[in-house]
Amino acid sequence: MIALQWIRFLAGAACLLCGIIVFGIELFGVFKFRYVLNRMHAAAMGDTLGILLSMLGLMILCGLNFTSLKMLLVVVFLWFASPVASHMLSRFETATNEELEKDCEIVKAADRDKPDSL
Repeated sequence: MIALQWIRFLAGAACLLCGIIVFGIELFGVFKFRYVLNRMHAAAMGDTLGILLSMLGLMILCGLNFTSLKMLLVVVFLWFASPVASHMLSRFETATNEELEKDCEIVKAADRDKPDSL
């Protein structure tokens, strides 16, 4: 019985550690990128995976009870809300940014079909 508790503790701690690592990589991406859409993409992708791993670790450590169900509902809500919010903000940025061509490289359809020359 004690071995099962240790396995559960180690699995939960591993998930929490992986979640913290994902949040750290996300934080690095947010500060590394210069353009707002790149920063937002790094933040949104890190949030969904980091929250999943962190909450999964907490659910494993907590055991199967009503609190775990609430944590699962938080994960489901954030998995639906975060991508939608990021998409809405990115569409707002592209619609209102008058200097979009200066900030990012626009690839035309004719240039996309040409092979790159060395």
